[in-house]
Amino acid sequence: MRRILRGTAVLFLGAVLAGCPIGPGYQRPRMDVPDAWRAPSPSEDSLRGFYDSLATHRDTAGITRRDSTMPPGDSTLTSRPQPMLADSAANLGWFELLQDTVLQRLVRTAVQDNRDVRAAIATIDEFRAQYGIQRAALFPFVTANASGGTNKVVFAGNAPVAYDVWSATANVSWELDFWGKLRRSTEAARADLIATEESRRAVVLSLVSDVAQAYLELRELDLDLDISRRTLASRRETLRLAQRRFQQGLISELDVRQFEAQVADPAVRVADFERQIALKEDQLSILLGHQPADVPRGATLADVLAPIAIPAAVPSTLLDRRPDVRQAEAQLHAATAPIAAAKAELLPRVMITGEWGSQATRPSGLFKDNTGIYQLLGGISIPIFAGGALTSEIKVARARAEQATNQYQQTFLAALQEAQDAFVSLRTSRDQLVAQQTQVTALRGALSLATRRYDNGISSYLDVLDAQRSLFTAELALAQVQRQELEAAVQLYKALGGGWSPDSSATPR
Repeated sequence: MRRILRGTAVLFLGAVLAGCPIGPGYQRPRMDVPDAWRAPSPSEDSLRGFYDSLATHRDTAGITRRDSTMPPGDSTLTSRPQPMLADSAANLGWFELLQDTVLQRLVRTAVQDNRDVRAAIATIDEFRAQYGIQRAALFPFVTANASGGTNKVVFAGNAPVAYDVWSATANVSWELDFWGKLRRSTEAARADLIATEESRRAVVLSLVSDVAQAYLELRELDLDLDISRRTLASRRETLRLAQRRFQQGLISELDVRQFEAQVADPAVRVADFERQIALKEDQLSILLGHQPADVPRGATLADVLAPIAIPAAVPSTLLDRRPDVRQAEAQLHAATAPIAAAKAELLPRVMITGEWGSQATRPSGLFKDNTGIYQLLGGISIPIFAGGALTSEIKVARARAEQATNQYQQTFLAALQEAQDAFVSLRTSRDQLVAQQTQVTALRGALSLATRRYDNGISSYLDVLDAQRSLFTAELALAQVQRQELEAAVQLYKALGGGWSPDSSATPR
């Protein structure tokens, strides 16, 4: 019994001595976040007063809507409230940004059924199991063994002796992590698991952004189709009036032919936009994890997103919010820990093995008096010569850590670029939208005047045709600019790591 206690003390002492890890601990590389967004160009800044005046003094009164593709009170003619300075938009939840209940339902479906998300979750399960395997190496490996058999031996020329042997033992094998090799390997596995968690969050963030962007494009195509159909109906009515005037001898056949040609343009656009809508619905269906099918519609293009405020400065929490940056950092951590593990291979390995159980000549005699057996061994293995393999392993680990460091820094710089690009796009698209709305308003007035002058015989049909073409093109451009503004808001929100809270991350222990 005293020997067993002594062996237990040796095991305990080995566990205590195992708390001396070597090698470099992980530290996040220092990355400076700029204090402010990229300043506007001098030319853009000089036009600020002009854009503000357009937004404030747009004249929409007294305009006849003949051939107007927008119904009265259409939300695309009204500027959405857009405060220019505010706290980080990343504090806004995804479903606070997405105001369309149909879009919210589509996003939930995509997060649940999208195959890329499911694959990311399966990858997490794989790395969680790998972490469990690596962590198990820190503990003793215990097995239960049983054996039985018949033996026959000869001693010093005497008559052979036959006997039966039955044994039941518990065996233990334990490598003491004296230099921290196993703990560093476990640390690397844990960092790999965290990296896969962040990879899943990055997939979800990109998926939500892709669904929102595809839905915005679909709603723009719906608006384009509506504009084209309205224009087609308006021009067919103009053609009907022209044909009647021709029959009355008021205009020439050339005028009628010109109006006939004008009808073809929106007719072509209607067919094209119907094709694009079907393709966009197919794309959205795949994002949702479903077979291609019709996609339901919700709010108008202008009402899909809540107004998003431009943050006054680059959020200092960009490092903690962006899942791709956090993933790159976890990968760097996972690449740093093996350096210490590789160094530990140059040092002695300490092993403890033991066995305890019972041995008897028949099964019924096991665990009776005088049948107990045990064995406790301690061993040490010192590397002497490996042809440079061990030092090369250290170099490999350091090179991989250097690669991961540069990859982390590059990921962070790319995150800054995405945030800056989205900020500039959102800022300039708002000015572009105001100018485009002003152009549409002016062209509607021009068409109304040209039509009245033509009806009164003051101007030619060419003025009407030119005004119709210009207004049709401008209204399609207005729908495109509006969609671009909303997409810029989504991209800024994504670039700031929006919709994801670092407090929700589950860290394995």
